Amino acid sequence: MEKARESLTLTKRESESMSRLVVNPHRAGHDPSFFEGFTLKGIRVNRIEPGFLSCTFRVPPRLTDKNGNLSAGAIASLVDEAGGAALSADGLPTKVSVDMSIAFMGTASVDDELEITTRVLGHKGGYSGTVVLLKNKATGEVVAEGRHSLFGRLLSKI
Repeated sequence: MEKARESLTLTKRESESMSRLVVNPHRAGHDPSFFEGFTLKGIRVNRIEPGFLSCTFRVPPRLTDKNGNLSAGAIASLVDEAGGAALSADGLPTKVSVDMSIAFMGTASVDDELEITTRVLGHKGGYSGTVVLLKNKATGEVVAEGRHSLFGRLLSKI
């Protein structure tokens, strides 16, 4: 129990860093949330077309783990956001994530540039599927591959 308590205790540096964080309220559906802005800041879209999205992203220090590598949570967030963006490019209304499966195959360090490509796999009723690939742009090494399922209400045919 003591080890668990120690691992959850913030260091002075971590505590000071957290106290400087500013989280402004947002209007759901109108403004990006703090989380979206925190994760997506710095993404550059290179190509977007129906069912496809390509962008680049330089790994910032704020999204790294204690070893200085892009954290698993940041990768999951990028898979989630890129999958949703590809569906928007496909002309579909916003959907919610119902399932993600991510294969972590490599690492990315601070200032590594990643190439993120997303393809829409298909649609069945209100469900849609995407695949998201994160690669190190300089080395070509695959950092992660994610499969992402989303669900949303069907548009009325009335």
